[in-house]
Amino acid sequence: MDQTAAVWLVLTAALVAANLPFVNDRLFVAGPARAPKSLGFRLLELVVLYFVVGAIGLGLEQHAGQIYPQGWEFYATTASLFVTLAFPGFVYRYLYKKRHA
Repeated sequence: MDQTAAVWLVLTAALVAANLPFVNDRLFVAGPARAPKSLGFRLLELVVLYFVVGAIGLGLEQHAGQIYPQGWEFYATTASLFVTLAFPGFVYRYLYKKRHA
């Protein structure tokens, strides 16, 4: 896999993973269905999925060659990007008013 495809794969995985906590009521996507989850639990899932996507990116970077050491700036930037990617799911869950027929 070339680097361009790896970047798009990580970005797509981040977009999907960032919205998963807000579009379903299952525990960590695969667990049993639950009554509506609280915002705190959804944020916990968001943090866990951030690290899962980070592990995917790290694996792809290791496959491509040497892993470049990262500082706190990298993690602050990627966490901000991940939260930004979660915005559509948050809007769907908490701000979009569903019309009843």
